[in-house]
Amino acid sequence: QGQLVESGGGLVQPGGSLRLSCAASGRTWSMYAMAWFRQAPGKEREFVAAITGSGDDTYYTDSVKGRFIISRDNAENSLYLQMNSLKPEDTALYFCAATLVLRLPARASEFDYWGQGTQVTVSS
Repeated sequence: QGQLVESGGGLVQPGGSLRLSCAASGRTWSMYAMAWFRQAPGKEREFVAAITGSGDDTYYTDSVKGRFIISRDNAENSLYLQMNSLKPEDTALYFCAATLVLRLPARASEFDYWGQGTQVTVSS
């Protein structure tokens, strides 16, 4: 049974940084593309960033390009999201997710495994 567990969220001031982590277990995760999604109150879940199984290719939604970096360590079965220059509009519950077949634009419905989420709040 595959399991994803996020950590690293918290309260940060605008312009600050956070690093989210996602610990994966129960599957050969190097076979899966992985991604970060986020969901703000009253809004739909939206794609943030994705990375292929090998880690060779990455993709970002326009609003985070140049600020966020997605990476993975397959030896440690871990996924990361380095978030810099955070803005209040980045406030959301952040989820990691995995899929065997990554299609772009990435849709939440096409991901098979999900974590429980970690809250990121950007506020002064």
